[in-house]
Amino acid sequence: MKTFFFTGKGGVGKSTLAAAAAWQLSQKSNVLIVSLDPAHNLGDIFGVAIKEKQKHFTKTLTLREINLQKLSRDYLQQETEVLSSSYSYLKTLNLDHYFSTLKYSPGIEEYALLTSISKTLREGGEYEYIIFDTPPTGLTLRFLALPRVSTTWIERLIHIRRQILEKRYTIHRIRGTLSSEETVLDYTEDEDAILKRLWKLKAGYQDLDRTLRGKDCHLILVFNPDRLSLRESERLIAGLKDLEIPLGLLINNKVQEDNQAMAGQVDKEIAALAQDVPLERIHQAQGLHQGGLYQIAESIIPEDWQRTND
Repeated sequence: MKTFFFTGKGGVGKSTLAAAAAWQLSQKSNVLIVSLDPAHNLGDIFGVAIKEKQKHFTKTLTLREINLQKLSRDYLQQETEVLSSSYSYLKTLNLDHYFSTLKYSPGIEEYALLTSISKTLREGGEYEYIIFDTPPTGLTLRFLALPRVSTTWIERLIHIRRQILEKRYTIHRIRGTLSSEETVLDYTEDEDAILKRLWKLKAGYQDLDRTLRGKDCHLILVFNPDRLSLRESERLIAGLKDLEIPLGLLINNKVQEDNQAMAGQVDKEIAALAQDVPLERIHQAQGLHQGGLYQIAESIIPEDWQRTND
């Protein structure tokens, strides 16, 4: 399975190009395209209503839109239930009171998105290609950073949990009766619910991090021939370098006769920042309903990216 993330500043046309790529690949393969952008327009591009957040547009092309608000609520509810089951004394607290506030906490949307991406990749075995239309640059960079950041924090939490278990063992020995035999705890690390949860989370984030950096995952940066789009793209390229996530393709979209000079300048500056990354131009389509989506579809995904592994 190959994965494509279309990213860039809002309004540059990444949703349209992601849709065109999905259409292109679906001519020969089974494809899922997922809109992660809160401002969904996937249904508008294909001219359909995506009921219940998913629709089979053709036999080989499935459309899905993610409700970020609902996703965040579900994520927070799930984690709250995990806490309640792990720490029984929390059941005496009014967690619903805190739940209404926690849903606005920084990072909830990013973790919810990451959970959705991970689940989609884990359960998407029926698809040969999965395409993600991402949110604006800032949110995209934050959720791409989470696997490594989370792994680091979880490793620290595992260390702290082990220290807690060790202290419990020491207290158990102190309170025990005098005996020549060593007193042991009633359970081992492998039986500790908290450690098992932390190990599972760590493994999941490490798997996702490997996927994002793997040869079958491609990040595609879409931008326009204008200064605002250029600056946003510069920030994204710098952020991806910090995260050590490779950029696979650059697309200068909406190029027209009257912005050729600016398009050339933008190409030059972005290419200098993302050396050895292929750069393509897409000329302004004459409207999706006149065939624009299908006219540009042939040139989105490079042929060598379309070869599946043996």
